[in-house]
Amino acid sequence: MINLQAERLGHLYGDHRALVDVSFEIEQGSVVGLVGPNGAGKSTTMKILTGYLVPSFGSVRVAGIDMVASRLAAQRHVGYLPESAPLYKDMVVQDYLAYMARLKGVDSGNRARRLGFVVSACSLRDVLTQPIGSLSKGFRQRVGLAQAMVHDPSILILDEPTSGLDPNQILEIRDVIRDLGKSKTVVLSTHVLSEVEAMCRRAVVIVGGSVHADVPVGQGDHEAEIVVVDAPSDLADAFAKVPHAVRVASITKDGNSTRFRVTTSKSAQSLLESFGRVCAERRCVVAALGSARTDLEDIFRKLQSAKSAPKEVV
Repeated sequence: MINLQAERLGHLYGDHRALVDVSFEIEQGSVVGLVGPNGAGKSTTMKILTGYLVPSFGSVRVAGIDMVASRLAAQRHVGYLPESAPLYKDMVVQDYLAYMARLKGVDSGNRARRLGFVVSACSLRDVLTQPIGSLSKGFRQRVGLAQAMVHDPSILILDEPTSGLDPNQILEIRDVIRDLGKSKTVVLSTHVLSEVEAMCRRAVVIVGGSVHADVPVGQGDHEAEIVVVDAPSDLADAFAKVPHAVRVASITKDGNSTRFRVTTSKSAQSLLESFGRVCAERRCVVAALGSARTDLEDIFRKLQSAKSAPKEVV
């Protein structure tokens, strides 16, 4: 089920166009990384997804609700952690979280259970009675994540969620996010590509205010990659008919070579012979055949060096 949909988003700051044409759909039960260089338009996109900004063009639907037409109703389904979490530093942690639970409409009968869950998930039990202002940056970040989760939203928007955490805390938060992603829609923004590879199954790459790539991440066990020279027009359909092939995930061309990525329901390695047989039957020249892995660093290098890439925006 599609839980979050952005369609042809554009945004103007005065005469400056920060977003040009951003579109994607995200299903419930997935963790997606929103990545790109500084000034690419990631923060503007996230603010629009949360209803903080109204897009100049395009639309956002959250849990089937139009964010512009019914902003408050849509926002009830969203939990948001900005990069610098807005915390009341004079409040102690437990009072702040209880206040946020009331503010976000968590009913009194369910409030204790939700507070207990976020305190445990974010490892805050040892600092519950401390003022937020006395906490380290890492603990403040965890308090911010707890407030984003307290009303049990179906969508979590997280901007740099592991910023300022030590290595052990990063591992803990990664586990929390991966677990949340089993039932919720999680969109996280980060400059650290290893974070995307550790937590996400998909990356939406934004450069110059536009989506330049929408790729699976870390799915080598269930995705095959076949590069064919002078591929016939029906080859993608033939690959899709191989037993245990779920779909042809992407097709990219480079000169006379065509690269097919095929998502599979069992080990891609075990299906390589079948894909090779399809190519042999059609007398195709196979340049490469193997399990696929997405190299985000390679994608960024290519995007940064591409002369056709639009000028970066803020």
